[in-house]
Amino acid sequence: MSAEPADTEPSNAAHHVVDGVDVQTLPKVSLHDHLDGGLRPQTIIELADDIGLDLPETDADALGEWFARQADSGSLVEYLKTFDVTTAVMQTRDGLARVAREFVLDLAADGVVYGEVRWAPEQHLGRGLSLDQAVEAVQSGLEQGVADVRGGGASIRVGQLVTAMRHADRALEIAQLAVRHRDAGVVGFDIAGAEAGFPPSNHRVAFDYLAEQYFPATVHAGEADGPASIQSALIDGRALRLGHGVRLAEDITIERQDDENIYVSLGRLSQWVKDREIALELSPSSNLQTGAIAAWGDELIDHPFDLLYQLGFRVTVNTDNRLMSHTTLSRELAILADAFGYDLDDLETFQLNAARSSFLPLEDREDIAEVISAGFDAA
Repeated sequence: MSAEPADTEPSNAAHHVVDGVDVQTLPKVSLHDHLDGGLRPQTIIELADDIGLDLPETDADALGEWFARQADSGSLVEYLKTFDVTTAVMQTRDGLARVAREFVLDLAADGVVYGEVRWAPEQHLGRGLSLDQAVEAVQSGLEQGVADVRGGGASIRVGQLVTAMRHADRALEIAQLAVRHRDAGVVGFDIAGAEAGFPPSNHRVAFDYLAEQYFPATVHAGEADGPASIQSALIDGRALRLGHGVRLAEDITIERQDDENIYVSLGRLSQWVKDREIALELSPSSNLQTGAIAAWGDELIDHPFDLLYQLGFRVTVNTDNRLMSHTTLSRELAILADAFGYDLDDLETFQLNAARSSFLPLEDREDIAEVISAGFDAA
């Protein structure tokens, strides 16, 4: 294994100021962040060298730019192809543990106090690991990262979201895996991958099992497919949160608008999501890259985020894949503030929404909400 790199902030870290406050210094909660989408480019280079994998670029900055360029395709299918590179270097115990440890360090450097880390163990068995060994390797890395953050005088909590690939047929097996590790770091279940053509209903047996085990699920829905996918996530998947969910806005009709107000009507689906306070794991930069907001436009100002927020939906802000979107949670918050005129009170609302929607026990969610409020009050 290569020598450990210096513990530096991710290469795309930058200062993003809202109301005179550096957003990076504010306490934050990250709910939708893929482990295989958050690697440091230098780590990819070193791990690829260990296994003899050829890369499109061998300089860290150039490789980071390659990922951002490839991901900026306007297609979820093309976007997902970049993960062939990252998952290739995450097939060993050491590789998984290192990536997980650095993932935590990078979250903490960005001010995250609680993060849920999602990844699909079935994609990391190419060099002989079992599903359980893969989960244990990631957990060891996460725990080392938490310890390193604590050693530096800060604090962070993390939990695994074990993900099944929706185009495969292992969802029940992966659901059972998640439940086996529920007291050893795994806090929830997810399905991911190409959404259109692979509805949550395909995996109803897995979701039935999770419900019987009282185990929470979030489901990727409303990104590359529309309201029918979201409906299946809620009914077949019993989703407590929607991964992205941005296309829920297709179930909202703008009746008329004037200079000051927009008058809308909600369909039964969107009304249900709002009334039940089902969290939307919105990821602005990623939604632009994958074409998820194509129905409304191709710039951030076109994103229905603000519409959903103003209508009272439980919106949260996420990175999705920090490497592919060349972003951080601080950056996502800052660009939203810039586009829609949000202030610190709005940003605090998004973080409290995320804290209250996490898959931690209620008391722990309340503790994190207090940390959020105290940090914003201090600012």
